[in-house]
Order: sequence, then C-alpha cells, then structure tokens
Amino acid sequence: MMKFKRMMAPLALALMAWPVAAQTVDNTKMNQYIDRLMSQMTLKEKIGQLNLPVTGDIVTGEAKSSDLAGKIRKGEVGGLFNLKGVDKIREVQKLAVEQSRLHIPLIFGMDVIHGYETVFPIPLAISCSWDMAAVERSARVAAQEASADGICWTFSPMVDIARDPRWGRMSEGNGEDPYLGSAIARAMVHGYQGDDLALNNTVMACVKHFALYGAAEAGRDYNTVDMSRWRMFNYYFPPYEAAAKAGAGSFMTSFNVVDGIPATGNKWLLTDVLRKLWGWDGFVVTDYTAIAEMTAHGMGDLQTVSALALNAGTDMDMVADGFIGTLEKSLREGKVSEQTINQACRRILEAKYKLGLFDDPYRYLNAKRAKKEIYTAANRADARRLATESFVLLKNDARLLPLKKQGRVAVIGPLGHTRANMPGTWSVAAAFDKYKSLYEAMQQKLSGVATVTYAKGSNVVDDAQLEANGSMFGREIRDNRSAEEMLDEAMNVARHADVIIAAVGETSEMSGECSSRSDLTIPEAQKRLLTALKSLGKPVVLVNFSGRATVMNWETAHFSTILNVWFGGSEAADAICDVLFGDAVPSGKLSFSMPKSVGQIPLFYNHLNTGRPLEQGKWFQKFRSNYLDIDNEPLYPFGYGLSYTTFSYDHLRLSANKMDRRGKLVASVDVTNTGEYDADEIVQLYIRDMVGSVSRPVKELKGFERIHLQKGETKTVHFTIDEEKLKFYNSDLQYVSEPGEFQLMVGPNSRDVQTLSFVLE
Repeated sequence: MMKFKRMMAPLALALMAWPVAAQTVDNTKMNQYIDRLMSQMTLKEKIGQLNLPVTGDIVTGEAKSSDLAGKIRKGEVGGLFNLKGVDKIREVQKLAVEQSRLHIPLIFGMDVIHGYETVFPIPLAISCSWDMAAVERSARVAAQEASADGICWTFSPMVDIARDPRWGRMSEGNGEDPYLGSAIARAMVHGYQGDDLALNNTVMACVKHFALYGAAEAGRDYNTVDMSRWRMFNYYFPPYEAAAKAGAGSFMTSFNVVDGIPATGNKWLLTDVLRKLWGWDGFVVTDYTAIAEMTAHGMGDLQTVSALALNAGTDMDMVADGFIGTLEKSLREGKVSEQTINQACRRILEAKYKLGLFDDPYRYLNAKRAKKEIYTAANRADARRLATESFVLLKNDARLLPLKKQGRVAVIGPLGHTRANMPGTWSVAAAFDKYKSLYEAMQQKLSGVATVTYAKGSNVVDDAQLEANGSMFGREIRDNRSAEEMLDEAMNVARHADVIIAAVGETSEMSGECSSRSDLTIPEAQKRLLTALKSLGKPVVLVNFSGRATVMNWETAHFSTILNVWFGGSEAADAICDVLFGDAVPSGKLSFSMPKSVGQIPLFYNHLNTGRPLEQGKWFQKFRSNYLDIDNEPLYPFGYGLSYTTFSYDHLRLSANKMDRRGKLVASVDVTNTGEYDADEIVQLYIRDMVGSVSRPVKELKGFERIHLQKGETKTVHFTIDEEKLKFYNSDLQYVSEPGEFQLMVGPNSRDVQTLSFVLE
C-alpha cells in the first residue's frame, strides 16, 4: 500500500491568533490513489463507504444493523463507531481488509467527548478554565488514549453556543460566548489532530452539531431552531468557522431545522456556508439516525430524505440505512447523480487516506500501546490539574476556604459518595471502579491528620421516577430509605463535625443529551437537607455539582461559601479536595451567565440594547425594559469567579485614542495580587461599538489572558486591538468594520470593568 508525506502550511485564523497548523497531504498522490481505487469500485461499494452503522459495547440509540459482518465483507460499510478495545476492532478491521473485494479499511469512531479512561472535566467545566494550553492538552491526552485503544475518529468538539441552560447539552459545550468558544474550538481540534493525522497517536476531529443545535426553542433537546442569518453569523457560527479553518477533518449535522429545513438536508448550510464560504474540504456525517428523522420533520419518506441529504452535502449516514438502502433507486430515478455519490465517497476515502489507513489499516491496533498509554499517572495529573482550574468559587464571604487539614470533617449529600457520577455525562469509556468518590478522596487526603465521616442525607430528588430519568448508564444512586431516616443520620453525623462539606446538585445524567430541565433550582429534597445543616450553626461549604447554569438565589442568600465543581472527570474527587484544602487556588471563571430565575432565560451578557433600556442599578421603572418581579441582572455574570486571593486592576491606558483600519493600538492594565496566596487571574477585554449600521451588543469579549501572580506581584497585561477585533456581520452579511467611537473595557468579569474610549477612523 502507498505511503505518503505530509506538508505543513500556516493557516490564517480570522477570529483569534492561535498556533494551529494546516494539515495537508500530497494531493496529487492522494488523488491518483483514490482515482485508481474508485475506478475499481462498484456503485454498491461506493455507497457502502457512506454507511456508518453502530456496533460494540456502547449504544446510544435503538437502531441496529443486521448481518454486520456480511455487509463489511461485501464492502457495504464505511466505518463503525463505539466499538471499544484493540482486539475487537482488529477482528472487524480484518473483515474489511482481508475479506472484502477491494480491502478498503474501516474508520472507527467513538464519542470521546472529554477524555477516554482518563476523563477530563465536562466541556462546560473545561471552558471555565479559560486555559487554552490546558484545553488543547486535554484533547491531546484523549487522542493519545483513544488511539491507543484502536479509535481514530472522535465525535468532538461540540462547539454549539448555548444561551439557555434548560438545554441539557449545555454541559457538552463551551458556554455562551462566540469568541471564547472559537478559541476552545481551535484548541480542541489541534489537540485531537496534532500536526500530522497520519501519526498513530492522533485522531480525526468531528465538529458538532452543525448548526445552531444549542438554540433549541424552550431549551428542549432536538427542538426547532429559528433565528435570523444575521444572528447566526454574529453569534452562533464563529466557533464552527474557527474549527473548520483549524483543519477539522469532519463535521456532524445537527438534528434541528435551519431556516425551516433540517440541517442534514440543508444545502445552504452544508454546501454554501461550510464548503464554499469557509473553504472547508472534509466530510460531513449525520448525527444518530438524523436522515431518517427528517421524515418526522415532514420532508418525505426515507428515499426522499436520503436524496435530500446527499444533494445537500451530507457524505455519511450514521445508522439510518438511508444511503445504503435507497441511493441506487434514487440514481435510477434521476433524484441523485452518480457524480454526487462519487464526491461523497471520495471525501470518506480521503479521510481514511489522511489517517494513514491505506498505508497501514492496523496502525491504531497495537496492544502494547493500550497497556502503556491509557490512564497513566501523567494523564491523570493533567486531568486533575485542569479540574482544579475549572472549579468556580462563587462565594467565600466568611473566608472559610481554604479549609485547614485538621479536626472533624463531615461529607454530607447525595453527591458525596458516588464514583460513577464524578466523570460527568458523555464519558462512555470511563472505568468507574478506578475512580474515587469525594468521601474516599477526602479520607485519603486527611488520613492521619483529621477525621472524615459521611452521610447521604437525602436522595437527589423526592420523585423516584424523576431521579431514574436522570440517573442512567450505571450512575444510579437512589436510596430506598425514608427521607426522615436519611436526614436523621446526616444530622447525627453533622453534629459531631467541625465543618460540613455539603455535596449537592445534579447527578451527571441530569444534564447531557435528552436531559432538558424546566426547573434549574436545587431540588427540594436537597434544600431540606441544606436547611437542616444550616440550622446547626456550623461552618458549611456548599459544593455544587452541575452540568449547566443553576439558579441559586436561595443558596446564595443562606450560605457564605459556594464552590461550583461541575463534573470534574475521573480525578474530580482529588481535585475538589485540592481546592477545598488550599493545595490549589480556584481560578475558574464562568463561561456563561448564571440567572436568578428561569424566567430570565435566555440570559447572556453580549445582548443588544433596547430603545428603552433600564438605567444601570435601577429596578423597577415603568415603561422600561424590565420585569415586575425580578431585576434584569444575572445572579453571577459571565466571566465571574473568585479566588483565595484578591486582585487590583490599575492604570488602564491606551497607546492612542485613534486608529485607522491598517493600524493597531494597545490597551494595557496593571494587575496586582493584593492577597495572601499565589494564584492565577483571567484578565478579560471587552469592546463595544457605539454606533453601527446595525444595533451592536452592549459589550463583546475580544481578548483574555490567564496570568500567574505571586502574592504582592504586579504584571502589566497588554491587549492589541486591530481592525479584525472590530469587525462584525452587517445586515447584508458582509464581514466589515465601521468607523466611529468604541468603548474598551477591561476587568475580572463582564460586569466589573474599567472603560476607555477610542475612535476608528
């Protein structure tokens, strides 16, 4: 089989400078090879390359393919997903390479979303680290481990912007902001794919879900999406574009409609935008059964929607059997062309070529790698470190944290002693028995210096069926004792403690796919527990587990110390202990706005103004844009997060107060660690365009820098502003900058900023 060399070239990124290398191959050799191969392929074999059935140990839906082995031998399968383990994958690859007519290898994919067996925090938590080097490292470790176990393609990153935390898959994304989301998209793609996809320790990324999935109406998964194209291009498209221009090898379609047409069959989306406008040249795969689901959208029978998908630019059919079952008939009837089938087949073959599978179809199937490279001490250390960076300290009014390693500590709450819930949703390769619960980690942390006790205190929710709906995939922790019995036990334990760690919140599967919630408050069962613990008058640290923004008005009013730990991955329990006891200083900042009420949703910082804006700090004013019963502000703003130390921002200045389109200016600010702990701070830059041809947001993130400061140390942070940072899509969807006045804001979050003005000439 033919070998090839890869050539590297720099890729100019429009949204933010990030060292991502374009991945290219010798296209002449690749095209010659694929031309020869396709000249030998029958129509059935070409369509077979477009077929992606599911197999293996982990199945996320109900569809099944029959006689899979027979189909592989006949060349009617292009790849498989969610088959775990080198030995199993080798057996299946042998069928394709040694028993099919043309010996075309399969591509093997898996939902490696935030790590493999070394599980990193859920993506939403990772985004709260604002640490692009660590984000890229998390994807690099995931690629290393997954590829060591035979996987060469991951269905990640998910870059959907989410402004509605009722949507459960907010946990799988990067929050509400397109600038931060774009930076993370680039980092993840480069982490997975590296500089050379042909290496056997990289995997092909699959960017999802294209497009707009995070804007589902009412926050209900799979629901309709309807928005203007102006909003698409300015708010929702940038992370997809960033991932495409970072060289992502594949994209996945979303379940929702876009302009009334399901994304999987939307030619404007998949061809005009993704391929023509952005110049992307990878392959498009559907989400699970998305082609067949277009029938329920009212687009026609399976043959009709399969033709619609292919003609729109979809290349690979995940599970629906629409392409393999109907395209031959559609070709005979003139509903699709052979050229379109050939183009889709070529794209799949190109991906396999770039992965080096034609050179060596077994390149990812080295059993020695699997034993040496998965769940290593180094990988676990990376995951633990990133977890500590992702936690967001919301309150520490009494300076209770960090705790001293002494005395009697009680871990109380339904999330306090569960291993399976620590990794979070979409951790399909997780090995729960290898991980620790918070109680177990704290026992080890304080062994010999303090006493640690545990009581569950309550179930997650009172309703057993509701808890079952949010506790799937082996994550169940339901206790059959009465609420009174559990509470009595917890109170007996708590009375003998010096400090209480209240481990409360969601289970891991109460967020994620098909886990939308209409009520985002902590459930009543746990509130009763918290109320009882509070009545003891002892110090309480509220440790909140969640995969989304939680409504925490009551908790904020009644507890002085709140740490949001999301779901921190396989090393979560140790990482939580690191932060609670001061071995790591919290530095996470929210990548979304935390509402005071579900009634405020959607709530996001980069909103447009209104013609009747509410005066800052005011509520309520008649005939202004506000609510009768609650103010407009979030409980905690975008970019917010406390530390064990304090920081001052001084002497914000600009190198000039005017710039032209070809020029630049520099904003500088002195940041000082004014507290008692060495710590990291995330310095944030926002810009507002004061007058535009279209209404512009009240502020937009345009830069950030994570810095480390020793106590008493001052660093000057510089942000360069050029025309690119001032561009937006106008009403004609032209990407432009416009002259006029701008406000520049710098601070520790989107609310607490210092402001200067400058003019673009």
